[in-house]
Amino acid sequence: MRDPAGPIVTAAAMRAAEETCVEQGTSLSLLMNRAGAAVADAVWRFGAGRPALILCGPGNNGGDGYVAARLLLALGVDVRVAAHGEPQTDLAKDARAGWRGVVSSLAEATPAPVLVDALFGTGLTRALPDDVARALTRLSEAAALTVSVDLPSGLNSDTGEALGAVPANLTLALGALKPGHVLQPGARLCGNVQIADIGISVTSLSSVLKRPALSMPGPDSHKYKRGYVVVAGGAMSGAAMLSARAAMRLAGYVAITGARRIGPDALVHRRWMDVAEDARVGALLIGPGLGRDDKARGQIEAALASSHALVLDADALMLLSADERDRLGLRVKPAILTPHEGEFAALFGAMAGSKIDRARQASVQSGAVVVLKGADTVIAAPDGRVVVAPPASGWLASAGTGDVLAGLCAARLSSGCDAFMAACDAVWLHGEAARLAGPAFMADDLPNFLPQAVARCL
Repeated sequence: MRDPAGPIVTAAAMRAAEETCVEQGTSLSLLMNRAGAAVADAVWRFGAGRPALILCGPGNNGGDGYVAARLLLALGVDVRVAAHGEPQTDLAKDARAGWRGVVSSLAEATPAPVLVDALFGTGLTRALPDDVARALTRLSEAAALTVSVDLPSGLNSDTGEALGAVPANLTLALGALKPGHVLQPGARLCGNVQIADIGISVTSLSSVLKRPALSMPGPDSHKYKRGYVVVAGGAMSGAAMLSARAAMRLAGYVAITGARRIGPDALVHRRWMDVAEDARVGALLIGPGLGRDDKARGQIEAALASSHALVLDADALMLLSADERDRLGLRVKPAILTPHEGEFAALFGAMAGSKIDRARQASVQSGAVVVLKGADTVIAAPDGRVVVAPPASGWLASAGTGDVLAGLCAARLSSGCDAFMAACDAVWLHGEAARLAGPAFMADDLPNFLPQAVARCL
């Protein structure tokens, strides 16, 4: 087993990878035995030899459970099996035949300290039957450790939608991560996710956010080379100031327009007309605290007409017209959009599919990098690449934290970093600063923890 990283694949992509594996000479039976062995290993290690109850479904997920039961019995574990119906696939039938013990019904099953959920895996798109949901809940609540095979039963693997799933302590993702492991509410229902390598090679344009590799300023660095950020001030100077303070931790030169003469001494106050066409500007951030009046609208138009790389957040997203949105990709310099779900809906309307699907579609449509924020922040590039951030601190659900993130995006973009990588770096640093800040922080606290977050990337 390994920690969750690497590609994220849909149920259909996983099935295709399995078929390719078979074409290359690996049987599905061998893959099932490897999966069952991974489950048995996890139960042996994390269950500490305690009695285990394995719940098996009618499909191949249940077959993995039967294999695990056989192997655990050979290790001397007191293991019992309860099933939801008879096996329906040839593989599951063969695995069931290899289990010599008793198989009870879910209704008859009595709890055990370790519960293994091998009822349903990928491909489930409907709610669990009521009797199955009740039995799963009853047995899980009585267990000290619940281990889910591939996914908690009752979780849509492609969207993360909960369809009757109960929380697991440990989820073994077979072969690779699925969207349901990283998108909410699925991510919090999976508990600790570990990837079981069963010998399937997968590729995907979607992956998990990784810690960035930053570098120290070199001997030839100067403030403009490190990045010149301009933050457009507006009706609410506090929001723009939060963005500026965050950007100052990474960029070499940060200026703010239209704000009262407050903030760190190193923050430069400039007039909008003086920076709109300043060729030294590496990125222009507009939106935090901007307002939505005619003056704000004029600033948006000027920003779009400028030659600067852009970060559009908050009010800027609400003022952006559909035509302006769809022309962002035609600009010479890149743009990053940082909407939360409400702003995303206002900007792009209703879109079908998972959060990954929607962010990707929005990025392709606009030609901009899209950072769709939330407890499961998704970053998408116009070329189809998508990265999903691991769950961050719940204390980020606080006013102003998005302004800090926008400032970080602008700082990384201003240094000449690829827009997609700039957004990825910013999201990671934002989440790490929140982790370092601990509980009960406010947005103003986050910039103070950025030096420690950056230090982890050097």
